[in-house]
Amino acid sequence: MSDVSLIYATFPDEQTAKSIAHNIVAARLAACVNILPPVTSIYEWDGKIEESHESAVLFKTTSQQAAALIDRLKELHPYEVPAIVGWPADTAYAPFANWITAQTN
Repeated sequence: MSDVSLIYATFPDEQTAKSIAHNIVAARLAACVNILPPVTSIYEWDGKIEESHESAVLFKTTSQQAAALIDRLKELHPYEVPAIVGWPADTAYAPFANWITAQTN
């Protein structure tokens, strides 16, 4: 079992995702952030089916930093109810996991 945790979130656009990603890495809450290609999200909000283009983001952190990272994302995120989910990475390449730990301490 590794100590790596992954946090996934979506943002309204790439610029917002980049701005928040820079903040998170500078605060050492994540070692690395991947901003994925635009995604199409379809969901119900206020009784209407909505469709929007968003930027999906994957934050790489440790299990010790995951809760603090999620708290900071909630503070910075422009959505009323942001999609933020996380899970432990059961397996990780040891040197990479060590780097994540070093970057987030």
